[in-house]
Amino acid sequence: MAARGDLNLPLPGGGRTRARWKALTRWGQQDLSLARLAEGHTDAVAILAELGAEGRGDLPTDDGGARWGVWAAEPPGYTLEARRVAGGWRLFGVKPFCSGARVCTHALVTAREGELRRLFAIEVAQPGVEPLPDSWPGPGMAGSDTLDVNLDGVRARPVGEPGAYLERPGFHHGGIGVAACWYGGARAVASTLLTASRKWDLDPHALAHLGAIDARLATAEALLDSAADSVDADPLDNDGTARLRTMRVRAAVEDAAGDVLVRVGRSLGATPLGHDAAHARAVADLTVYLRQHHAERDLAALGKAASATRLDWEDA
Repeated sequence: MAARGDLNLPLPGGGRTRARWKALTRWGQQDLSLARLAEGHTDAVAILAELGAEGRGDLPTDDGGARWGVWAAEPPGYTLEARRVAGGWRLFGVKPFCSGARVCTHALVTAREGELRRLFAIEVAQPGVEPLPDSWPGPGMAGSDTLDVNLDGVRARPVGEPGAYLERPGFHHGGIGVAACWYGGARAVASTLLTASRKWDLDPHALAHLGAIDARLATAEALLDSAADSVDADPLDNDGTARLRTMRVRAAVEDAAGDVLVRVGRSLGATPLGHDAAHARAVADLTVYLRQHHAERDLAALGKAASATRLDWEDA
């Protein structure tokens, strides 16, 4: 896909944000592990463009062969340290949840410079980069090659100033791109029930579940449409609504996708999980991928932001 130029999507906020997210949804419906890799690459390209690094010769983004990842997870128990040394920067430590660990040619990696979080670009094929092959034993999202990676003195180039990765408006736009992948995965799981409804005489309970799923997916689609229009109208987040918008979209899509998983399972039972390999994989992948949403913790953050904001649905 990278070699063919399939991953050259419109940048978020450039007037074609919805086309960008539709591509991620399409890939998610085809294969969520593929979508995870594609989303990482396209997000990295957008980050490099936003932070003014896309034109640097050591950071190739459109040469037809570069495949980028964004390795930014920082769960408890892991520390990646950035040290300034003679001739540049080096990274030391273990980075978890690195999608495309053995597939990507380059990666954007967050590391700590003292107390500061900073973004760095690395070439993956260099001494000191060691993917740990047994660090993702679960079947869900196995195709995304998401592993812990040990970085031992790895050469790195800083991208942006300390804190820039999280402070830029595009951080929030990228978060909706992930939700677009979730939405594609939900459509894939739902399609099993839709296909069954056209082959067999489903009972009224299964049809009720299908009706509820159709409503949920249509609502998610409309929300993504509206969010894309808002991003294109205010790409630099001058009105300060990007964070709230992203939390809303992610919460709504995560809830809809979770509902799809439950309703399809209740409608069709174990048969497709045991006899339809593509469906079983889609269910396993979506179950794992949705956990990039942090459940009640993210909902609490949304509630706090809503409480501090004048909302459209308030009484006049």
